[in-house]
Amino acid sequence: MPKKRSGGGLTGTQQAAKFVGVSVLAGAVLAGIALPAAGALGLAAKGTVQGFDEIPANLKRPPLSQRTTILDSQGGQIATVYSRDRTVVDLKDISPYMQKAIVAIEDSRFYEHGAIDLKGVLRALNRNAQSGGVAQGASTLTQQYVKNVFVEEAGDDPDKVAEATQQTLGRKIQELKYAIQVEEELGKKKILENYLNITFFGQQAYGIEAAAQRYFSKPAKKLTLEESAMLAGIVQSPSRYDPVNDVEEATKRRNIVLSRMAAVGDISEAEAERAKATPIKLRVSKPKNGCITAVDGAGFFCDYVREVFLSDPVFGKDREERNKVWNRGGLTIRTTLDPQAQKSAQESIKKHVYQTDKVATAVTMVQPGTGKILAMGQSRPYGFGKNETQINYSVNKRMGGSNFGFPVGSTFKPFVAAAALEQGKPPTQTYPSPYQMPYPSSVSTCSGKPWLNQGDTVENENESEVGPYNLRDAMAKSVNTYFVQMIAEIGMCPVVEMTTKLGAVQGSGEKLPEVPAISLGSKGMSPLNMANAYATFANRGTYCTPTAIEAIKTADGKSLPVPKTNCSKAMSERTADSINALLSGVIDSGTGEKAGLSGRDNAGKTGTTDARKNAWFVGYTPNLSSAVWVGSPAQDVEMFSIRIGGRYHGSVFGGEVPGPIWRDAMTGALDGREAPGFVDVHIPDAPKAPDNGKPKPGDNKPGGGDKPGDGDDDEDRPGGGRPGGGNPWDGITLPPDMIGGGQNGGGGWR
Repeated sequence: MPKKRSGGGLTGTQQAAKFVGVSVLAGAVLAGIALPAAGALGLAAKGTVQGFDEIPANLKRPPLSQRTTILDSQGGQIATVYSRDRTVVDLKDISPYMQKAIVAIEDSRFYEHGAIDLKGVLRALNRNAQSGGVAQGASTLTQQYVKNVFVEEAGDDPDKVAEATQQTLGRKIQELKYAIQVEEELGKKKILENYLNITFFGQQAYGIEAAAQRYFSKPAKKLTLEESAMLAGIVQSPSRYDPVNDVEEATKRRNIVLSRMAAVGDISEAEAERAKATPIKLRVSKPKNGCITAVDGAGFFCDYVREVFLSDPVFGKDREERNKVWNRGGLTIRTTLDPQAQKSAQESIKKHVYQTDKVATAVTMVQPGTGKILAMGQSRPYGFGKNETQINYSVNKRMGGSNFGFPVGSTFKPFVAAAALEQGKPPTQTYPSPYQMPYPSSVSTCSGKPWLNQGDTVENENESEVGPYNLRDAMAKSVNTYFVQMIAEIGMCPVVEMTTKLGAVQGSGEKLPEVPAISLGSKGMSPLNMANAYATFANRGTYCTPTAIEAIKTADGKSLPVPKTNCSKAMSERTADSINALLSGVIDSGTGEKAGLSGRDNAGKTGTTDARKNAWFVGYTPNLSSAVWVGSPAQDVEMFSIRIGGRYHGSVFGGEVPGPIWRDAMTGALDGREAPGFVDVHIPDAPKAPDNGKPKPGDNKPGGGDKPGDGDDDEDRPGGGRPGGGNPWDGITLPPDMIGGGQNGGGGWR
């Protein structure tokens, strides 16, 4: 019977003897793998480890995850994103000191043994037997590399990582078989290169290049002796030997590496002593990961690019597959973002709306004819702190935006007008347009089941706004009752069909409902949606889907396919040209007068919603379309008696705050660009009806129009429509040989 210590259990000597027995058996197993003649001992008991011959013959070596670089259209860096900060480099680009240091401390006989170091195994067995525990391992550098491959393949899944790192005999035997394969296939130099590129060096740095940049802000090829020794020492325990948090412990470990290098003859004793006497001198660079680091406020555009990648089938059959490709990284993504436009948008935002304001703004620019997103910014930066957000106010919920978008007010009215023109209504169409009226009792819909009024009414902003009005004046003054009467006459279906062709959907992604109140912009939409829909007018009726990615290259230089814009006819050129003329009137002398650009054709529309919770300006030139929204993301601020951007506003409306933001952003974005013109369309005045005798006091009613189903307060009106020629309507004329601006590249955007 075995002797026991008092209190039970084996004596220290007996425990050591038992450990030696187990270790010798394990050693024999290892020898049996390395030396087939010794394999008669067998590998394992059933249920403990897979039979050696049953282990798959080939080690799958997935591409190492690396950082992805996102560039603007001119090749400038917007941001780097990665699941693991790593840049793979060749062995020739790694300091010889680093190569020697890692071999000396991790596997000094690396160049002498095969996949398994039998001397190392026996040495470890002896040391472990003496200590009565596991004091020393026997893994070769090749085995460590194989283990790291398992960890890399596990990604960020904690269960898979635990499985990849479990210390079982089965796992060890699997590592050993693969180590033999790797030694045969790759050779020593390639194994060393792969190991230095895959291993973790702490501080979010994977691979020696990222580590050299993180700790010393230099490439791996320029690492000195003492720097190399410090980094080699970190590998054993990145948290314990972290020089950023414990330089003393890191120094001790570095000096052990230096002593080991001297002992194996890599450096002289004198070199080791000089290096030991040198204090660790860090030059730490902070990790620059993710869209939060993007330049010129492009964090939200960066995030949009990621969402495009993860949602588009061109990058993989499902989101899980696309996510793997994204996390693997190593991509260079050239985007559509124009640095001049982005800088101008952001400067205008900072000038007009402060980060700390009660309300926020978002600006999005799109190129007509291509769908390219040229700028995307907002006043609350991308981040996690106070007055910061990760919600992209410019896009729909599916792409990282708000849940429902933001009610667009009268910026929706051009869609109604376009639908009516497509139905044959003339640009001179006139309606009585009283100051106040009930919604039509019945309006036709696509389903054939009419919409019925439940007693709701609609009114104009001012009591002085009493018709009749023609389309040009109604658009310039943004007369609510006019457009409700128009939608009552043509029905809901043409309007819904038009918005579908323009890609205009609610921020939730749902189609717009068939209710007359949509003519007043009662439903929420995104700035990107609006800018791109208006770009269709600039492009003479051809709608192009928005696009953010121009090209992608993998780490090995291969090109990946990217989503392409799809263009389709949404309306006739005549209709689009007529809308351009109507919206030019809004800027010339209508509600958007303060937003107008000088020196080039431009058009746009203002919008303000119930209780001044949202204010918009959406406008365009033949080669650039832009939407500006101002409001509270939570829709809980009524913009009366409010300071925005350091300026007091008694009442906010589309032409007053969003308009100047649009003007300044567009001016900078278009500086030095060509100035193509719209196709000239003459819209005559409609015959004037006699005065109906209603009072026109001209008082501006704050909050007017805040009725159930009425989405539009709209704005103070500086005046009527553009002076007309007074000629009889004889159709729309196009000058000969005139080509509309914005076609095929936005009218010469360069």
